[in-house]
Amino acid sequence: MHVRSQSPLVIVLMGVSGSGKSTIGAALSQRLGWPFRDADSFHPPANIAKMSSGVPLNDDDRSPWLVAIAHWIDARCAAGAPGIVSCSALKRAYRSRIVGGRESVRLVYLNGDMGLIAQRLQARRDHFMPPSLLESQFAALEEPGTDEQPLVVSIALSPQRVVNTIIERLRLAPVSA
Repeated sequence: MHVRSQSPLVIVLMGVSGSGKSTIGAALSQRLGWPFRDADSFHPPANIAKMSSGVPLNDDDRSPWLVAIAHWIDARCAAGAPGIVSCSALKRAYRSRIVGGRESVRLVYLNGDMGLIAQRLQARRDHFMPPSLLESQFAALEEPGTDEQPLVVSIALSPQRVVNTIIERLRLAPVSA
């Protein structure tokens, strides 16, 4: 198995809803000086309406969303410009579309148990993803295999420790300490 030794150009933060992708993405962006795009910004309005009404997305719903994320990643890589994007990327097939074969892209899996994430979702305000969909997120989750070379980080850590772990393990150079 080939192990990547270079620092990534693009980081994909994955995990179920409520795992902290947006929080960690924004904090990483600030520390690294890299742009961050939240996967939610790539959803077409129909997907947001569907999730807001408590209906899980299916693979057909997710297809244009994944294509848009992949295009953003490819544009960053083609320009030689770093970036961070969050994406639930619950299934291997989804990750294959946005990470697979891209040597300069690294997957970071924000891993946590359902109890902790349920608490976080209950505390969250003004988000279209209702806590009632959490079980469907865990049911759909296919944890990344070692062949995907994910960096797995526990979300039981504080957001600052999660960010520090990602920076240290991926050998990134923060713009501020």
